Amino acid sequence: MANTTKKKSASASATKNRRKTARGGMGAQLTDERDAEHGFAASQALGKNLQRVLVDLIELSLQGKQAHWNVVGANFRDTHLQLDEIIEAARAFADTVAERMRALHALPDGRSDVVAETTTLPEFPQGEIATTEVVDLMTERLDDVAGTCRTVHDAVDQEDPTSADILHDVLERVEQLSWMVSAENRAPRA
Repeated sequence: MANTTKKKSASASATKNRRKTARGGMGAQLTDERDAEHGFAASQALGKNLQRVLVDLIELSLQGKQAHWNVVGANFRDTHLQLDEIIEAARAFADTVAERMRALHALPDGRSDVVAETTTLPEFPQGEIATTEVVDLMTERLDDVAGTCRTVHDAVDQEDPTSADILHDVLERVEQLSWMVSAENRAPRA
């Protein structure tokens, strides 16, 4: 019994963030072909491209919440509510992308470690942040998500126009939010 305890202890300490290793399930493995549903299946490249968008959307929602909790200063209420719009859109689109991946027999991975390791969004600062800085930080992150969508778009469209349509929806809303958020810090052109 002592030997088993030592093994568990060593395993737990080697796990990132002191987490216990996952139990149950089989991890990220494909379903046996004989049990797989029929229909179009995503190539590995399509799955990876959609995964890139997924992790950026998940990270955008998390960073939006971090900003939402810690924003202070002039126009607090408007910024606070605007962040809710960003979070809601990011969560809804993340769900749509992940479910599209599953419909194509790809495996979405939204685990926190995977998101943190693979997102293109820079880390969000800790602590209270002035509304003007939050506006700039969130604009940058919205533009980063749009950039990821644009980077993978052509490859996604070539293999699966339906998934590309989802990227169009993401781009339309994320770029609209970027414009609306960034306008908070802009002055009229002379």
